Amino acid sequence: MSSVSVLARLDPTTYGRHRLHTEGCVWVEKNCYVDIWIEVIHALGLEPRAVLPFTAAIDFEGDQWTFFKPPHDELRELYGLDVQEMNVWRPLIEHALEHLGAGRLISTEADAFWLPDTSGTDYRRQHTKSTIVLNDLDLEKRRLGYFHNAGYYSLEGEDFARTFRLDTPPDPTFMPLFAELVRIDALVRRPASELLALSRSLWRRHLKRRPASNPVRRFQARFERDLPGIQERGLAYYHAWAFGTIRQLGAAFELAAANLEWLTAEGVAGLAPATLAFEQLSAANKTLILKGARATNSRRPLDGAALFEEMAGAWERGMQAMEPLL
Repeated sequence: MSSVSVLARLDPTTYGRHRLHTEGCVWVEKNCYVDIWIEVIHALGLEPRAVLPFTAAIDFEGDQWTFFKPPHDELRELYGLDVQEMNVWRPLIEHALEHLGAGRLISTEADAFWLPDTSGTDYRRQHTKSTIVLNDLDLEKRRLGYFHNAGYYSLEGEDFARTFRLDTPPDPTFMPLFAELVRIDALVRRPASELLALSRSLWRRHLKRRPASNPVRRFQARFERDLPGIQERGLAYYHAWAFGTIRQLGAAFELAAANLEWLTAEGVAGLAPATLAFEQLSAANKTLILKGARATNSRRPLDGAALFEEMAGAWERGMQAMEPLL
């Protein structure tokens, strides 16, 4: 077969992304891995907000915040999705033809240089590793339908050839990209009450894993120490640093708040204080990322003490408000 598809009904020109990826969000794109899962779960007709409590446990790791991902066991627990690492022992295109043809999605690392949905940022500008999900492949027409970041897209022609390393001589120094098989044959569509109960239990699980001390305070100390060096290196360095730090913190707690809003809308009471605190934490990080960019560009000092105080306080209030779930 030269043409295979898992979710054949999807059309990149009419695809309706999930509300977590609409322009009303503080962070339209979170990180490439959690973004693809939001859209894959949504495209399967399931509720992605149920899996989001894992964001509560993110921590400041020293030079970055946790690159948060939905745990595979929780994807299986909530939705029946089975995710396993794929042994890429032959060309990726051959694996794709076989597994998509068998009804299995493939999550794989890819070079954003060849992903047209990144037009205006990485596309044909810089080589950046990202993660996509292969869904619809036509080898003869050299066209691919794929999930990436905030939606569902297509690529073709040279982008297709480069993504799958076609028309190039074998390179013994090339290391295969990391990939995963996503089995959807055991998909579970739970009643709302059951999904709610499972999501609340995930909160209890991940709140027990939350940092022992306020991680925003540790982030503040590192930010104040590193800012002069960041300014010396310029905006390109700042944007890479900010993606791993400010964006991850802000996006994670926007998703945490989104889960709490969903739980509230479904009848769970008492979550408003935590929701508000996490929303404030997310929004404050948006302010910080913009102020940091301006300070880096101008090389002027940035007094972020008040902003960090607001962020640290929001983290504390949110976590304290969630303690009754423990």
